[in-house]
Amino acid sequence: MTQYSQAVKTAQAYYNSDDAENFYSRLWGGEDIHIGLYESDDEPVVDASHRTVARMCEKLGDKLKGAKVLDIGGGYGGSARYIAEHYGAEVVSLNLSEVQNERGRKQNAERGLDQLVTIVDGDFENVPYDDATFDIVWSQDAMLHSGNRVRVLREVERVLKPGGTFIFTDPMQSDDCPAGVLQPVLDRIQLETMGAPGFYRRELGQLGFTEREFEDHTEQVPRHYGGIHETLESREDQLRDSAISDAYIANMKKGLQHWVDAGKAGRLAWGIMIFDKQ
Repeated sequence: MTQYSQAVKTAQAYYNSDDAENFYSRLWGGEDIHIGLYESDDEPVVDASHRTVARMCEKLGDKLKGAKVLDIGGGYGGSARYIAEHYGAEVVSLNLSEVQNERGRKQNAERGLDQLVTIVDGDFENVPYDDATFDIVWSQDAMLHSGNRVRVLREVERVLKPGGTFIFTDPMQSDDCPAGVLQPVLDRIQLETMGAPGFYRRELGQLGFTEREFEDHTEQVPRHYGGIHETLESREDQLRDSAISDAYIANMKKGLQHWVDAGKAGRLAWGIMIFDKQ
């Protein structure tokens, strides 16, 4: 049995909790739980989150058609289902939360996608697949939960075929972020560090990847977390009725504000990064 790192165990316990499951399934609809590409400040998070998936697919285009794709940190499997439905790709969603995975498998069955989408209980620090298995590795806002991102990137390189593509988003600190200023954000996600664009460029370059593009959407970070904060406040009573604890709601509002403040201060970075394996 795989022994998860402490950072992964922390994330797993969080996303398996009743509070987190009730919050994300009700606020996001139990489909996508990542940063959205918003066209207006009052746009629903569900719509903006779906747009991120669609945009990432557009960046890959025909390469997705019939491809074998691995989504690391796949959440409820929403991105995997979108890719399978629109491009006929065979997608594995590797995710650490058994609670999320159970919901995702039910959604696969309801939409007749069992043959194309496989949801696997697992850890992106120890990907349970052979070398050179996948044409594309995909990830959305998941790698920040790793305490060993270098290992995650090595696993990505290992399971990608030569000529394969790694496309991802991840909430990051800016390359020029002063030390210590993101401590409130780090405390919230119970980690010691965050990645940065320069980190991913350096580490993936050392692994033999070539950067294709960084489509910078950093402005969406405070917009996203600010919108979630406003939605949470407007639906607070309803969420409490859904068995979400007062302590969780209070901590979530506080944590969301830290993300908003850091984003507005220019301390964060986010966007779509694409690298090709040689």
